[in-house]
Amino acid sequence: MTRNYTDKYEYYEALFDPSWARRQTPRLRPKAKHVVKKAASEIIAELADEVVDVEASFETTYRPSRYEEGYLLSSLASFYDQGLITDVLSLVKGGKEANVYCCAAHPATGLGLLAAKVYRPRMFRNLRNDKMYQQGREVLTADGKPAGKAACTIARAIRNKTGFGLEAAHTSWLMHEFVALERLYQAGAAVPRPLAGSDNAVLMTYHGDDGRPAPTLNSVSLEPDEAKALFGEVLRNVELMLQHELIHGDLSAYNILYWPRPQGGSGQITIIDFPQVVYLHSNPKAHFVLQRDIERTCEYFSEQGVRCNPRAIADEMWARYTEETDPEDLAADWSRLMEMASPTAGG
Repeated sequence: MTRNYTDKYEYYEALFDPSWARRQTPRLRPKAKHVVKKAASEIIAELADEVVDVEASFETTYRPSRYEEGYLLSSLASFYDQGLITDVLSLVKGGKEANVYCCAAHPATGLGLLAAKVYRPRMFRNLRNDKMYQQGREVLTADGKPAGKAACTIARAIRNKTGFGLEAAHTSWLMHEFVALERLYQAGAAVPRPLAGSDNAVLMTYHGDDGRPAPTLNSVSLEPDEAKALFGEVLRNVELMLQHELIHGDLSAYNILYWPRPQGGSGQITIIDFPQVVYLHSNPKAHFVLQRDIERTCEYFSEQGVRCNPRAIADEMWARYTEETDPEDLAADWSRLMEMASPTAGG
């Protein structure tokens, strides 16, 4: 530990309650005595029994596990208090970093269902090595705004991996996803609409119906004509991101949802999972990340009958958005991109 706590419960609260650190005033503490290390399962079990009863604030149809209960309901309590959700109905997707839950929307939202992406407590989740993605990114606070005058202090705490620094890094990571979704949704991208963010969760529109969530594209087989149309839609979204100086950072068929249109024709896609979003002009690895996103996406579509040249597409896009280009030329160049995805294009 990088700071001292009066007892083990204060330490556990600091780990699992992001608002705890902000409630504390600096004061001298006696040095902590040596404590025998406990297994993760023991710590979670104690938390489930002894931390503040956040779960008492609202009841849910979904019955979380004992280990899941405390952090799930505490993460969603603010959405409940704001009148955005009334219930948690089911677990949609479990992951190493976060789980996604289907929630009943409050009638005031005008929606039936919402999706809540809830991050696991930081000591029990397996975050990817995010150093590459963090390059060129500002530190964002819980309101989604740059840290401003406090940025240097926060950045130092993050580098030193203090308790405050780890929490600040986590909050910034989550808020970069929220801000990217907000910007892209307003620009007309095929992404979920974000409604609210908290210290540990993002609330957004749900894609699917009462019976099932929209599957990820990697689990769907497409007819050649639909595959080509959807590939064009993915490229449109990648280009829209670049227009707003963003690169997804982890784009593949595993992070694209698919839903058939009721009236038939090509289905709809929704691109998800933006916490690792890369900034085009400030990240030195931006070209590599863009190229990797295009290559991973092309892997799926080539299996669906779309012959495409990922390197040529990535290089074309990179050149257009990192050099001075006339807007009319950008529109005219779109046809060249689609030629690279034609049945006669090189593989």
